[in-house]
Amino acid sequence: MANGNTAPSRLGAINGASDKDALFLKVFANEILTTFDEFNVMKDLHTIRTISSGKSAQFPVTGTATAKYHTPGQSIIDSGNSYLSDIKHAERVITIDDVLVSSTFIANIDELKNHYDVRSIYAKELGKALAKRFDIATMKTLAGGARQTATITGGKAGVSTNHGTALDTAPEIIDALYTIARKLDENDVPDDGSRFAILTPTQYYKLITSDNSAISLATNRDAGGVGNIATGRIPMVAGLNIFKSNHLVDVAVALAAQEQNDDNSGSNTGVNNAVHDSDSNGTLDGDGYNADLSDTGFLAGHPSGIGTVKLLDLATESDYSVAHQGTLFVAKYAMGHNVLRPEACAEARL
Repeated sequence: MANGNTAPSRLGAINGASDKDALFLKVFANEILTTFDEFNVMKDLHTIRTISSGKSAQFPVTGTATAKYHTPGQSIIDSGNSYLSDIKHAERVITIDDVLVSSTFIANIDELKNHYDVRSIYAKELGKALAKRFDIATMKTLAGGARQTATITGGKAGVSTNHGTALDTAPEIIDALYTIARKLDENDVPDDGSRFAILTPTQYYKLITSDNSAISLATNRDAGGVGNIATGRIPMVAGLNIFKSNHLVDVAVALAAQEQNDDNSGSNTGVNNAVHDSDSNGTLDGDGYNADLSDTGFLAGHPSGIGTVKLLDLATESDYSVAHQGTLFVAKYAMGHNVLRPEACAEARL
């Protein structure tokens, strides 16, 4: 005799296993990873190395060679004849910072009472939080590189151009982009299609709405341009791939404000890289990734300019607590950032 019971299809179970939330937790993790990639601008714009163990990674830096016309009869290996290149060597060490976490706790009773799914919303917020911290730290590192002296004796310093304007009109922004492109050329930074500039949304849309001839050509396909006014995109100006990020606004916050409020920059507790430390570099005044960058208009450079070392890539964990009747979700990573080649880092200053 039938008892009225039925066998429900458990959406979160893998092949009917006892863990009814297994798939739900994987979806949560995937949404965090997807959101991190979606809101991250700097990930593909610099050098990233992954290490399996250790606390730091060494990046060797070499200088340049020289050339000289040979006089018949002279020995090339005789140092007195100046044919041999004295190629300088140095190194940059990037240290892993402490583990950065973003977490939330979801109580069972709240999920039962709620009429819409909150896990996907919370997952996106955790991903956005980590993406923002990653972007801001690497952007501040890029700004630090633009203000640093050469790594190699006799090498080139970073590109930090002072325009004396607010960079809030298209002509001013375009002029700054071309100035940076020229200075990167002068620094022998490869013009291999990987150079980039990161603008604020306000600056970016100023370019799109401008009737300046350079931008008009860049967005007019009929004139050989590759832009698209309909989608609001300008892919390249002055050989620089153009990106926009609201995170850049958070970079240009005075040091005093950063020390009082960590919401956009993060406390330097746990930061082990002295990007702006005057004791380390002799040219900058700051602490860790923080410095007074209030006059930074926008950033630019080449992927070889700064580097990130990963010990723990973006990962997620979850744990159901019987004692607390809810689930703890944690997203985390362990990375460090620092300057590799100052000559490949650039900023336009107000």
